[in-house]
Amino acid sequence: MRNFPATPIEMAASLWRNRSLIHASVKREVLGRYRGSALGVFWSFFNPLCMLAVYTFVFSEVFKARWSGGGDSKTEFALLLFAGLIVFNLFAECINRGPSLILSNPNYVKKVVFPLEILPFVSLLSALYHVCISLSVWLTVYAILFGAPHITALLFPLIIIPFSLLIMGLSWALASIGVFLRDVTQFIGIIVTMLMFLSPIFYPASALPENYQRLLYLNPLTPVIEMSRDVLYWGKLPNFWMLLIYWITTVAISWLGFAWFQKTRKGFSDVL
Repeated sequence: MRNFPATPIEMAASLWRNRSLIHASVKREVLGRYRGSALGVFWSFFNPLCMLAVYTFVFSEVFKARWSGGGDSKTEFALLLFAGLIVFNLFAECINRGPSLILSNPNYVKKVVFPLEILPFVSLLSALYHVCISLSVWLTVYAILFGAPHITALLFPLIIIPFSLLIMGLSWALASIGVFLRDVTQFIGIIVTMLMFLSPIFYPASALPENYQRLLYLNPLTPVIEMSRDVLYWGKLPNFWMLLIYWITTVAISWLGFAWFQKTRKGFSDVL
């Protein structure tokens, strides 16, 4: 039976070795989402723009929400909220799909010699495409309302890259577990919904008592959302010590998820 290396070097080498296949798969997935629609990929611009307008109306007019420590600007609340949602939506899209990545592609397991380990990466890049679109909408609205975005916005990739590594590690693990335990799909849906309200998306972490703030930072989404708002909206440098710890932790999680996937993939064909 074929052995599948699980080293950190193989993790990176496999993605580089299959880069052409990854590019073609991501392109097919992005275009396939809008295939048959009159506006095509332009929907990827309209969706975040419409959602930004809806969030502004619902939270500023219906709920009369204001950002703690900020002004009374409705647009301020909408932009801060949407910045958090950009991060969360990336996480939710990939993690919700994770358990079904192998299950939804049984032919890749049984009939075709296919590098299964690239499937979570294809899912991630497809989601990152929509992050780029949402971010461009966010920056455009910010520029129209407040002027040129802060120079610190250029540091956003330093925050989103380790977050992507975390997502990759979890996706590899979930893709494997989902083959053997079908209930994990339902369980993950509940967990993602809980994390949406247990993350500082609709409120700043500083709005909670200090004891609860410590618990909130156990949520892996919290530092990413807070640092993203710092560099995008507030023009602050991220907490570099926190960022360094986050990089180290997410690299380790990414490799552990890959190692688990490689060690268990031999049993996929037996189950499917």
